Amino acid sequence: MSYLGEILSLLVAVFYTTTALACEVATKRAGIKVFSFWRMALALVFLALIVFCMTGQLFPSHVGTEGWLWLLASGIIGLFLGDWCLFKAYLTIGSRYGLLLFTLNPVFAVFSGWLLLHQRLDGSSLLAMSVTLSGIFISILGKGDGHKLGFQLPVKGIFYGLGAAAGQGIGYVVSVVGMNHYHAHVPTAALPELEASIPLNANLIRCFAAFACFGLWLLFSKEKEAVRRSLEDVKFLLVAVIAVLTGPIVGVTLSLVAANYCDAGIASTLMSTTPILILVPTYYLYRQKITPKMLLGALITVVGVSLFFLL
Repeated sequence: MSYLGEILSLLVAVFYTTTALACEVATKRAGIKVFSFWRMALALVFLALIVFCMTGQLFPSHVGTEGWLWLLASGIIGLFLGDWCLFKAYLTIGSRYGLLLFTLNPVFAVFSGWLLLHQRLDGSSLLAMSVTLSGIFISILGKGDGHKLGFQLPVKGIFYGLGAAAGQGIGYVVSVVGMNHYHAHVPTAALPELEASIPLNANLIRCFAAFACFGLWLLFSKEKEAVRRSLEDVKFLLVAVIAVLTGPIVGVTLSLVAANYCDAGIASTLMSTTPILILVPTYYLYRQKITPKMLLGALITVVGVSLFFLL
């Protein structure tokens, strides 16, 4: 029996773990706005080259007005606001806890799908949410002064992590709406030729929206000098390239390939093991202890996420 899909899914989780660690390093060196600007710029270049090789076009065609609006909105919600919150979480509570809170994105995706796509919110989804939330709470709750139960992390860091999860979950559903409009607007005769490139073109539009937002933010915040200094920081540029290649380019591409070789639920479950995989590198890189409570919480969280796809 071939386990190619399962192997690729675990490899995707490894790439996503690498992305999280690279993003934490890059944001500490250059700041969130500068890193995010270059990250989206590099993603645009790589995606445009891939789309050009597939279709011979650098600019998406047959998207339609509604498709553009929904996909641009998705980019602003997921890749601008969501990523900003995620990187703030990395700086505030570290990539280990930031990534753990980020795994709550299916919760927001389920509710968004219920509101925007009229998808049914059934008992299995509620069970998956409950298990996922319990894993998160086990990891981030601890005894404070007076032995009272409270958050062992800065509250603002928790909110940043939740904001990142909300941006990812809601942004994903909004992108699905946009791709539905995009797909419906493509002429029937051109559909066979363009169908494979629609997700890449959609991602290209989303990246463009985020790139424009971060670019305008940098322009009005007068941080041109920070952008110039980042170009002289060889380590930053190397880490930024690693973050882009392992995440939006190689990671996402392999996730699409993996889904063709094994059940989507199994693939999604294996890809969601990043909160567990990141425990080891953060221990060696930052000497962050791996406590039994942290490991238990991460395991329960992964089980909860898997229930969204397996039930």
